[in-house]
Amino acid sequence: MAKQNISSIPIDSISNMRITSLWTFLLSVDWSESWLIGLQFFHVLCFATTLLTFRFYRLQVCHFLVLVGLVYSAEYLNEFAAMHWRSFSKYQYFDSNGMFISLIFSAPLLINTMVIVEFSTIFVLKGVWVYKTFATMTELKTLQLKRKAARENRKKKE
Repeated sequence: MAKQNISSIPIDSISNMRITSLWTFLLSVDWSESWLIGLQFFHVLCFATTLLTFRFYRLQVCHFLVLVGLVYSAEYLNEFAAMHWRSFSKYQYFDSNGMFISLIFSAPLLINTMVIVEFSTIFVLKGVWVYKTFATMTELKTLQLKRKAARENRKKKE
């Protein structure tokens, strides 16, 4: 993480002194801000996509990987948002520990990934999702090897 200059810490950030529980933290957030409304819409859209992709395995795998990638990038997103919060927010929510981004951004995405894994094991035999993932990876590698062999055959013929 980037070094934080004491003078860059805004006075109008949420005070840690008044946060005593998860509930008080959630109550201290100004949910009427447009970017938070957009984030809520994004999470609803992600959950709807999770539910709608159960019949389409490859699409669900892509969705799963995008969600995991977003969670992985949350630390970098938190740093970026902490530096530029004045351009989109009234308050500085992005602390150096990442509590806000973890609760408001990453947790719902991780819940989506758990739903994908759990429902796929409930509705289908356990382990089929993992098996299908490995089967897809094997299929991809086989196609790559066939293309490589075809290229080598063309080179030999020339």
